[in-house]
Amino acid sequence: MNLKSKNILVTGIASNRSISFSIAKILNEAGANVLVSYQNERLKDRVIKLTNDIGIDNDPYQCDLTNDNEILKMKDDIVEKFNNLDGIVHSAAFAPREQLNGKYLDNITKDGFLVAHSVSAYTFTSLAKIFRDNLNPKASLITLSYIGANKVVQNYNVMGIAKASLESSVKYLADSLGDKLIRVNAISAGPIKTLAASGISGFNKILEIYENKSPIKANISSEDVAKTAYFLLSDYSTAITGQTLYVDNGFNIMGY
Repeated sequence: MNLKSKNILVTGIASNRSISFSIAKILNEAGANVLVSYQNERLKDRVIKLTNDIGIDNDPYQCDLTNDNEILKMKDDIVEKFNNLDGIVHSAAFAPREQLNGKYLDNITKDGFLVAHSVSAYTFTSLAKIFRDNLNPKASLITLSYIGANKVVQNYNVMGIAKASLESSVKYLADSLGDKLIRVNAISAGPIKTLAASGISGFNKILEIYENKSPIKANISSEDVAKTAYFLLSDYSTAITGQTLYVDNGFNIMGY
């Protein structure tokens, strides 16, 4: 599955443990023209080094995905230099740390609810809307989700609700963009030790549960997710849209 000549934007790289970093790496190895964005100035030097380390020559774009004006600027810069996109990888999720602990009702606040949904769900829709007229036919948009979107995961709380919103958005975006042959999908990954995961109370216990209860009896890696993203961004997945694909060694099928 050669991705040569495809322009693909990968958002949300924060470290070499980011799932989006592994996705950018495998896409670059497959010959895609990988464009990378990061959230803020604090991450700039780190992300430049990471992209250089894996052979991506393009300068990363600083873009806070909660700011539509910054997305518009990034879009204009990309289109001017590279023309339209063939793919977007959305990797953005956040909720205040104090809400990722204990029972949902004990810690939820209106501000926390709004922040979680703004960052974790709406930013995907915002990217799709702003880039809509600059996506090539058969382009592919993917986002990253988690089983907490449809099952209770202790301490995941408001993030689970935000991910449910994200997965529903995938379906509506697939319908909105389908007439241009553009497909939209989510990957529901098993737990991985990323910077974002470190904010969830009891995360190591979640890893233990997955390893013990999944059919394959192992946890997944960011490379496992990257390979699925590669497939979804390639022309081998042109009949798949509006779906949430589980990459969790089968944990989601278990009933205990």
